[in-house]
Amino acid sequence: MSFAALGLAPELLRAVADQGYTEPTPVQSEAIPLVLAGRDLLAGAQTGTGKTAAFVLPILQRLHATRTPGARSPIRVLVLAPTRELALQVEEMVRTYGAGRPVRSTTIYGGVGFDPQVRALRAGPEIVVATPGRLLDHVAQRTIDLSRVEILVLDEADRMLDMGFIRDIRRIIALLPARRQNLLFSATFSDQIKDLARAFLVNPAYVQIAGRNTAPELVDQLVLPVDRERKRELLSHLVRSGRIDQALVFTRTKHGANRLAEGLARDGISVAAIHGNKSQPQRVRALADLKAGRVTVLVATDIAARGIDIEALPHVVNFELPMVTEDYVHRIGRTGRAGVDGQAISLVCVDEARMLRDIERLLGRAIPTETIAGFEPDRSIRPQAIRLRQAPGRPMPAQRPMAGRPAVGRPMPATRTGAPRPWQAPASVARLPARPPVGFGRPAQPSQAQAARRPFEFAALPGERFARSGDRSRD
Repeated sequence: MSFAALGLAPELLRAVADQGYTEPTPVQSEAIPLVLAGRDLLAGAQTGTGKTAAFVLPILQRLHATRTPGARSPIRVLVLAPTRELALQVEEMVRTYGAGRPVRSTTIYGGVGFDPQVRALRAGPEIVVATPGRLLDHVAQRTIDLSRVEILVLDEADRMLDMGFIRDIRRIIALLPARRQNLLFSATFSDQIKDLARAFLVNPAYVQIAGRNTAPELVDQLVLPVDRERKRELLSHLVRSGRIDQALVFTRTKHGANRLAEGLARDGISVAAIHGNKSQPQRVRALADLKAGRVTVLVATDIAARGIDIEALPHVVNFELPMVTEDYVHRIGRTGRAGVDGQAISLVCVDEARMLRDIERLLGRAIPTETIAGFEPDRSIRPQAIRLRQAPGRPMPAQRPMAGRPAVGRPMPATRTGAPRPWQAPASVARLPARPPVGFGRPAQPSQAQAARRPFEFAALPGERFARSGDRSRD
């Protein structure tokens, strides 16, 4: 099928062709005609499958068909995104595909000055791409009018729920006209996403291209067992030996990202870091350096797990496995995009054995394992609890079993040669008391007084799931 068969206007077809695309992806083939027809839509597809173009292209066509040239327009389209990076990329696609018949657009996100955004809103954008927190700041200051929005898009809706934005989303929806078109795009269809969809979608069409929580097909996954204290040494070895030529490397915490970046720099590797404490110019510059090949390794927290599009990125490295199992799929989805093969390498120590088992259970298969000569794990090392920082007032989700402790009567997954995983399971570990998880309809944001307190440190059992609060700013 060609893009022309989807009913797109000639200027949009030219813009698509200028970007080098000749055939739509599956999600584009199914979603574009539905959006053009004005249907509400619940769409799911794995990252890197063209979800953004699946709503940007038909939205541009609908705006072109009903706009008055030269006239000042109200905000007609609101796109909500979980992070500033994703918001910037969506708006960039609006500009790219709308080059033939430009549509005024702007982005609204935290971490930058407020006044320039006010001036941009006064200029009369037809499309606003925003993160929920900063958008509500503008609502509170009465610098934005959402009363004439015709189309609402929730992009990466599952990520927004993970980050605790559900209350913000509900407040924003309450400000919009009752009659509008609603589009919800998500990498996964959890029960919470379905509850959200039922709350505001009207007779929606349903599109799901990939199975729930499935890994991208073009990503070759590999586990490299290594002792916890030798992870950086192994990563440096992989880069210097040429096995990894360029990579996006994930850590769990901002402090860990900085520490790893500093260590790699001492090893003579060109490296940059991106996380919630970095300013917007720093984050943009780090991404640009990676895309241009000026840095070999970009170290990131999960703030970069979604919405960052790095063309032909060859490797993703899980320096530390994610605390939330589903985040593994989103991390590795940064490679293997747009028909280009990629590799996801996970450096796994004894502390993370159970986390790896959870990931494999999610994927429905074991991930191949390779032991690098000279970096064989020491079987005498015992597991340790994984330590993170948690902001006060954030609830800690229900406890899960400890990493590395196999279920009774179940063998550890086999390696490529059929041998057991090269680490030992712990004998026993004390459990933290369970607390209810952050979920749909449940407040996840601390009060201002709580947020002002210094965060405290606590021991997190490996494999436990935590509220998505560690990297959240007013994005």
